[in-house]
Amino acid sequence: MAAEDNNMKTDTYLNQVSLSKNQDDEITIDLMELLYAWKKHWVIILICTAVLGVILGGYCQFLVPDSYQADASLYITATQNNDQANVSYTNLQTSAALTKDYESIIKNRYVLMQVIDNLGLSVDYDELYDMITVTNPEETHIIQISATCELPDDAITIANEVMEVSSDQIYKIIGGSEPTVVSEAMYAEDVKPSTLKYALIGALVGLVLSCGVIAVRVILDNTIKTEDDVTSILELPVLATVPKNGGKKSGYGYGYGYGKQNNAGGARG
Repeated sequence: MAAEDNNMKTDTYLNQVSLSKNQDDEITIDLMELLYAWKKHWVIILICTAVLGVILGGYCQFLVPDSYQADASLYITATQNNDQANVSYTNLQTSAALTKDYESIIKNRYVLMQVIDNLGLSVDYDELYDMITVTNPEETHIIQISATCELPDDAITIANEVMEVSSDQIYKIIGGSEPTVVSEAMYAEDVKPSTLKYALIGALVGLVLSCGVIAVRVILDNTIKTEDDVTSILELPVLATVPKNGGKKSGYGYGYGYGKQNNAGGARG
């Protein structure tokens, strides 16, 4: 009967502790316990890190297509002579808003379809549209046209053709002097993402995920495992401990108290 009463009291106290924790909505995180858990499962963490690193690295190496970018540029003015005194500041500046106007002209359907017809490309308007990028270096009157393709020669050819066709179209629509070619595309730069970069990102993701899962399991684990858990949760003194594996060293240390004495007695017997 006394044992049953003690069990009932213990269960009642545990329920009260659990209710208090839910009401306060507080979770105590033991950093040393987390570090111990990560150290204990270091093999799993290492495997997850390596596997995700290899997966993303392989994806970049074998599935991401090669990518080359070629750049051509135009100088655009709104006058028919070089007299800067007669030039309107609003017409000359290639601000962000004006750049979007030029981008709309350069990447409109007429220009790109003309490029497709001139070069005999096997792509449609939407695909070529995604290949072309129009930018304006800050505080300049230069429009840079970039073409990105899987082959370097295609990138160079497309960038130059877009520049030629769009130059005529800009002159017809905006007027003033015809845009001047600053530089033609002469070479293509490899812009494919680095395989090493992808692998490092994958490894980092694997490390974070594996450590995060282990940390969540430790935080949500409210079972009693050590003497400190008994003291802190139940607020009861530990009278004795039972040795694990016949008094051999366990994960939490050696057995003490009555267990140790009984084990010693058994050894003498």
